[in-house]
Amino acid sequence: MKHLMSPLDFSVEELEKLFDLAEHIAKNPIRYAHTCDGKVLATCFYEPSTRTRLSFESAMIHLGGKVLGFSDAANSSASKGESVSDTIRIISCYADICAMRHPKEGAPMVAAEKSRIPVINAGDGGHQHPTQTLTDLLTIRSLKGHLDHLTIGLCGDLKFGRTVHSLINALVRYEGIRFVFISPEELRVPDYITDMLKDKNIPYQEVIRLENVMPSLDLLYMTRVQKERFFNEEDYVRLKDFYILDTAKMELAGPDMLVLHPLPRVNEISVEVDDDPRAVYFKQAQYGVYVRMALILTLLGLEDSMENEK
Repeated sequence: MKHLMSPLDFSVEELEKLFDLAEHIAKNPIRYAHTCDGKVLATCFYEPSTRTRLSFESAMIHLGGKVLGFSDAANSSASKGESVSDTIRIISCYADICAMRHPKEGAPMVAAEKSRIPVINAGDGGHQHPTQTLTDLLTIRSLKGHLDHLTIGLCGDLKFGRTVHSLINALVRYEGIRFVFISPEELRVPDYITDMLKDKNIPYQEVIRLENVMPSLDLLYMTRVQKERFFNEEDYVRLKDFYILDTAKMELAGPDMLVLHPLPRVNEISVEVDDDPRAVYFKQAQYGVYVRMALILTLLGLEDSMENEK
């Protein structure tokens, strides 16, 4: 039985197979409409989510399966003091696979150790968000045609942003990757990330002004400043509008640069950018459904049967 706690749980070869399946699903959705008939996905979300939870539920429904679960810890027995270990033991009696989001780092790993069904980490604190990373990689591969030899700018909250940390760790396995970290001093990427890049001899630079690096980027990954990760309101208010991507800044970028965002968006991307063909964050959300469909099939061991039908 395989779980997904981190993007690194899949080798590059396994990721390629997963993305091939996701792209095949995108082109042939009807062929996969009943592959999970009789299967149940449990969504155990201990903190609020819209995109990730609904994307998982949409993925399972499109595969013909059913969904049960809770969308907030207050709506579960966690409010009575039940442990994650006990919850997953119970969920294992009701479902075939589980997607778990938790504010505490490592909680999905604890669940996986006690689970009798595959567990997917749907985000744990500021640590990992592997299915968002799979979504990001599929988006890049589908729209750029490759995942190597790219200059990637990551902008905004690079300190607490779990999507950023996961994406960096996944991309370092591809050749010719170069990072540009764009953030205020207070939200710089953690030292363990830059230390890892130095150890692997992967080039990166840290800058404050977005305008200075726009012409050099193949991809710009925007993130919001996350209010829920701050310890005080003053710091959040001071930093929340530090970067705003608008049409003036987009004019500095190359014609093939893509703008990604894990969403939700607050103020960091002006709505006027939405009409720019280089803005692909809503396409990115659609790719998220396809990659989660492929992931569910893979973890349930159903992908091989679909391979034989291609």
